[in-house]
Amino acid sequence: MLSIDPKDIKTSLLHGYLLSAVAPRPIAFASTIDADGRANLSPFSFFNVFGSNPPILVFSPSRRVRDNTIKHTLKNVEATREVVINAVNYDMVQQMSLSSSDFPEGVNEFEKSGLTMLKSDIVKPFRVAESPVQMECKVNDIIYLGAEGGAGNLIICEVVKFHIDEDVLDENGKVIQEKLDLVARAGGSYYTRANKGFFEIPKPLATVGIGVDCLPEDIKNSMVLTGNDLGMLANVEALPSKEEVMTFVADLGERYPNIKSASHREKHKLAQNYLSYGDVDSAWKILLS
Repeated sequence: MLSIDPKDIKTSLLHGYLLSAVAPRPIAFASTIDADGRANLSPFSFFNVFGSNPPILVFSPSRRVRDNTIKHTLKNVEATREVVINAVNYDMVQQMSLSSSDFPEGVNEFEKSGLTMLKSDIVKPFRVAESPVQMECKVNDIIYLGAEGGAGNLIICEVVKFHIDEDVLDENGKVIQEKLDLVARAGGSYYTRANKGFFEIPKPLATVGIGVDCLPEDIKNSMVLTGNDLGMLANVEALPSKEEVMTFVADLGERYPNIKSASHREKHKLAQNYLSYGDVDSAWKILLS
């Protein structure tokens, strides 16, 4: 058995071991606003519930390992002492992943991920309308665990208002876990889905993706493509060139001779098939053909 003293290895390696060993972890999809009222949305898997009377949640926006910077979420809760914790189900997992990209400060991740801002009842940060459970919270305390890259910052918050989609409740008002269909985080690119096991989502680009708000209107408003599909399509740095699209379509001609004259709906269905295999590049070329 490999035995390790944490002080003897790089923080990045230790970070990877911890995230793989302590898994799966629930995801806090945290919505905040900054001192100027600008919305921010970001997921955190250092998260759990720590009491029900009062109802206490704790999550940790850790200092970045690579450059020891802090996240916008931490700055925002320091300034406003409010946050909304949204549950993440499978139907929105790709959009959640996209929102974790390092967008510049002030960029609205709701818009970039294509998720809907829903006004809260008590706190100022917005809820994620697509989330099946939304918890409005007041921040009771922030505990800083260190000043180096990888150090945690425990945000202790009290739930002041619950919102639960009635579709995931039974006739007695209890949550049907299978219908809630939550996803959880594991190490590397791995996630897990209730009763379905592990699956992978490639980590967002080191360079920031274009975002759902920059997709062509017919794609953004598609009646075929799901939120997860849009999240995958939006996590590209740039769209394929006309030359790349033409070359791809020419190669595709034997299998799909009518691709150029196909309707938006037909192209969207074909692109969705490619997305189901993780082939985002081919999906884009079909959509742009």
